[in-house]
Amino acid sequence: MTTTETHEPWRIVLGELDEKMGVTVLEESAERVVASMPVEGNRQSLGLLHGGAMVALGEAVGSWAAVIHASTLGKVAVGVDVNATHHRSSRAGTVTATATALQLGRSLTCHEVVIEHEDGARLCTVRITNFLKDRPQPPEQTAE
Repeated sequence: MTTTETHEPWRIVLGELDEKMGVTVLEESAERVVASMPVEGNRQSLGLLHGGAMVALGEAVGSWAAVIHASTLGKVAVGVDVNATHHRSSRAGTVTATATALQLGRSLTCHEVVIEHEDGARLCTVRITNFLKDRPQPPEQTAE
């Protein structure tokens, strides 16, 4: 007889970088995570939205989706590949990143992330692959 253990899905918690970038989570599931970020405060020295900020946002939403999926299996997700194509940039406004699952497996996930400006222009496409591994056991405490 086999038993199927169910686990509650992990809920997104912003990290320090996400907070500094002004990220706001709008939707969260393993299949789709949506988050927004202001351009202001995330520009490079020429006044354009920093490409690294777009990649960081893309990696965040894709990783969050992978961690949500992994958590339902009692696992954790770790990134193994991220790549980005920058189509254009922006000087102002808000961008929205939408991570959509391409593959939700037992050992790998792959998400495509589309980052769009509030005017509808696609700024960046990110693809992220995460490896799902067993959740590490907490270290045993020894009595002193």
